[in-house]
Amino acid sequence: MEYVVTTHELTKKFGSFTAVNNLSIKIKPGEIYGFLGPNGSGKTTTIRMLCGLLEPTTGSGTVLGYDLARESEKIKRRIGYMSQKFSLYEDLTIYENLDFYAGMYSIPHKERKQRISEMVAMSLLEGREDELVANLSGGYKQRLALGCAILSRPAILFLDEPTSGLSPTSRRMFFQIIQRIAAEGVTVMVTTHFMDEAERCYNIAFISEGTLIANDTPENLKHNVIEGCMVEVDLPDAMQRISAIENLPYVRECSIHGPLLHVLLESQAQLEDFNQFTGATASVIEPSLEDVFVSLAKQKRREVS
Repeated sequence: MEYVVTTHELTKKFGSFTAVNNLSIKIKPGEIYGFLGPNGSGKTTTIRMLCGLLEPTTGSGTVLGYDLARESEKIKRRIGYMSQKFSLYEDLTIYENLDFYAGMYSIPHKERKQRISEMVAMSLLEGREDELVANLSGGYKQRLALGCAILSRPAILFLDEPTSGLSPTSRRMFFQIIQRIAAEGVTVMVTTHFMDEAERCYNIAFISEGTLIANDTPENLKHNVIEGCMVEVDLPDAMQRISAIENLPYVRECSIHGPLLHVLLESQAQLEDFNQFTGATASVIEPSLEDVFVSLAKQKRREVS
């Protein structure tokens, strides 16, 4: 199968509100496909349609060769899905939660013990099987929830903001597990708004206000979307100076990144003029995915206006 997910002009409306607008994407087997966008951009609605939980308003799509509109029950049996609020039962132990989901997935009893042991090991919870889930930290709960979602050994795994609310260390550990799962041949589609996680995806789709605005590899996006010379500058009054910097004739974009400004010049030839204007020394940098997203969002706003 060349693609495990395909959509053609997939659209979901709630009354007069369009949550997802003419979305067309293709996902190859075994890749980590990042789905990026701000809150309210349509990421969760898309995931729920692909999982067979929401019926599209118009458009079409397939998951593992099954039609979204006509074969949603077949899709549900072949996928793993972890939502932002995945239901772990806090008054049950780690083992009891896994055993409950094994029953939900109709995993044969002769296979359950081995599968559960694998998920306990993956979640780094060996020796704690009899501990109540209520006692676990957020990072352990998320890893356990992932274990529950992949107990059935799905061909494709949908993860909706799986690391939201976790510490940076827990997020890195979680994503390392995702990478191992993908290396074993499982396709992973993950929604996130963390750019460091997006860097680890094979392909990325940027969605804004329900509309796909870019879809490519991280490297291609950084080199093809950003045209010009990206520089980074540390100014004590950065916020107050953005407007004046944006008005310079050779500045294409300017955005705040923590305490620093990222400024897109037409070319490196203007760097000396820019340094004289700011009174600081700017450094030429490789554009980040965050720069790409800021640029794309501004382009979209200009098109709308």
